[in-house]
Parts: sequence; C-alpha cells; structure tokens
Amino acid sequence: MADVFLPQLGEAITEGTVTQWFKRVGDHVDLDEPLYEVSTDKVDSEVPSPMSGVLIEIVANEGALVQVGGLLARFEADDGSAASPAPVVAAPAASAPMPRADSPSESEPAAAAPTPAPSSSGSSRLLSPVVRALLADNGVDPARVTGTGLGGRITRADVENFLRDNPGRAEPFNTIRRSTGRHMVSSKSTSPHVLTAMEVDFEGVEVVRQAHRASWKEVEGSSLTYLPFIVRAVVTALADFPRINASVGDGELIVHGDVNLAVAVDLDFEGLLAPVVRGIDDMSLTEVARAIVDLAGRARSKKLVPDDLAGGTFTITNPGQYGTMFQFPIINQPQVAILSTDGISRKPVVVVDEDGAESMAIHSVGVLALAWDHRAFDGAYAAAFLAKVREVIQTRDWESEF
Repeated sequence: MADVFLPQLGEAITEGTVTQWFKRVGDHVDLDEPLYEVSTDKVDSEVPSPMSGVLIEIVANEGALVQVGGLLARFEADDGSAASPAPVVAAPAASAPMPRADSPSESEPAAAAPTPAPSSSGSSRLLSPVVRALLADNGVDPARVTGTGLGGRITRADVENFLRDNPGRAEPFNTIRRSTGRHMVSSKSTSPHVLTAMEVDFEGVEVVRQAHRASWKEVEGSSLTYLPFIVRAVVTALADFPRINASVGDGELIVHGDVNLAVAVDLDFEGLLAPVVRGIDDMSLTEVARAIVDLAGRARSKKLVPDDLAGGTFTITNPGQYGTMFQFPIINQPQVAILSTDGISRKPVVVVDEDGAESMAIHSVGVLALAWDHRAFDGAYAAAFLAKVREVIQTRDWESEF
C-alpha cells in the first residue's frame, strides 16, 4: 500500500482544498493521469497521479482543506510504481510534531465522509461538503439538479450551472472570482491610477501577418495575432524606460533587470488569471507567441501551478479581440503599469510620402492604453514610453522577425 500526499504547489502555498476527485475507490489509475483537483487562493489545478495502481481509499474528501504534506489517498501500487515522497514541509517552531490535516489524533474523531442529504422528494444522494453547502446557501433541493459526476453524483459545477440557468438565482463567487476581487480592490486603494492612451497604426504589422498567417497556422497550429508583435515592441521600449518595468517596495521603486511578462487570460468568462512568461526580453517573436499560447492553454485546462502566477514585472491584457475602443485596466500589484491592447480595425488615415505630400489610405489602426501608478513616475514618462512603443510598431522591419 502506498500513500498520496498533497504536493508543494508553490513557494507561498501551505494548504489547498480538494474540490474534485476524478477517480473513485476501486478504479485503476495510470501514472500522470489526472487524479484530483485542488483549489488554492491563487489557482485551481488538476493534479496528476504520482503512481499507477488501484485507488483503495480516499482520505481527504471533496471540500476538505489539507495542509501541504497531508495525506490524500492510499493506493495499491502496481509493481515498479513507487509513490512520490511526501513534500518537505518546514516544521513548526514548537517541539511537538506537526499534526497532519488528514490524520486525527486519538482524542479526535475521524472526519466523516460525505453523507447523503435528504431531499424534499424523500430520496437521498451522496453530496460533498462543498456541494451540500452550495445547495443549502441557495435553497436548492438536490433532487432538482442533474449530476454529471461518477455514478450521477452532483458536482460543484452541476450546482453552479443549475444556478446560472435558473432566473432569480444567487451566483456564489468561485475561488478565482473571490481572489480577483480582493486583489482589484486592494490595487485601487493602493495605487493612484492614471490612464494614458495612444492610437497606433498597425499597417506594417498587418502586411507581415497577412503574408505569414497561413503558413504560421499550418506549422504552429495557432493564429498569428497582433499580441506577439506588441510584446516585442513593449520589450524594446522598456529598455529605454525601465521604471515602467518595476514594483513598488517599502518607500522605494524596485526596477527589475529582466522582463517577466504577465499575460491576462480569460477563463471562459468564469475568471481571470495572469500567468507569467519569464525572461521574455530574450525571446524572438516566434518564441513569444509560443510561450503565450502555452500559458493560455495551461490556464484554461487547469494545468498551471501557483508559481506560474508569481514574479511578474509588467502585465498585458488583451480585450481587443472583442473590438474595444480602449480599456482602463487595474494594475497588477505590486507592479506599476499594465497595458491594454484594444481593438484594431480598418480606418482611413493620412499618409505622408517622402516629399511631404499627403494622401488618404486605409490602414489597420488600434489603441494602446496604459494604466500606471502615479507614485512611480509622472505623465511625461508614461507618454514617452507609449510613444516609443508606437514608434517601434510603426517603423520596425517586422519581416526580419521571420
């Protein structure tokens, strides 16, 4: 028999809530097959099995809060399949051994497994603590909810979908929504936000995109968007305006040497995460595009770990796919600036030739909007930075990037 423990999910993470088991007792599980989902204050993650074998006991039921290193389940491991060792957890200051969240002392009763909750129809169904609380908080009879879990069991998603599809319902905030709300309120109360926006002519980028989009799609399997071009221009501009790539410390501005770019990712309108691409200033345009696609895909499939969300020095949010004019984003603390890349569309522009003669043309034009912290610098610095980004976008030989 082998034990499965809650692994170290990030440097600052000490505990997590088991929100879903993908397997039930008696199931055979392959090595690295998704085993359970755990929620922290930073991210919801699917965790793969550290071994192959038969799941013989679930110790931490759905809804259980477990410390890092706490026992989750027990396996009858296949021959040659060894369980990963329990993560190293710092011992408490006291001399007494640290209690395990899953192992009650002799004086404490073991935590009860989820119990059937009666419905008004007189039937009973097995409900996890999280689901039972969600149903009770919203006054919903479990008999009204169709379960999609194992054996028809009702999951948290089933209840949330039911509440969303029935008028007059309350929609409880999920973990990401609650965490986002806390951070946004804190940011607005911490930083004096200012918005600076500029119109940018993307025609040079558009010509190259059109020339390469078909071959790019065939090779990369993703669309060649404006975002990697903008990121490359931002990195160039940050070299001239380093105080944009900074964080506010205790009475000081910490200017970072590397650019670790946080990219806001929408989770199908259910939340927002900003995973970080580290060292993006050393990447080519192709590497930037690949890194962003990889992070966005892992964010939406719950493959991120908390460390993927840490260490960002500058953030980009990209609502432009919906045709926004410009958006005033909220700063990702403790950073000092965040750039919104807004809608790009075909518009008439004035073109000046080498002799100074003006004419009209149709170009791809959009707005870049920078929200920044007035404690870190002033308006002239922010405007000059945006002007540099615009200059790079409009004048760089983008074909050379390929």
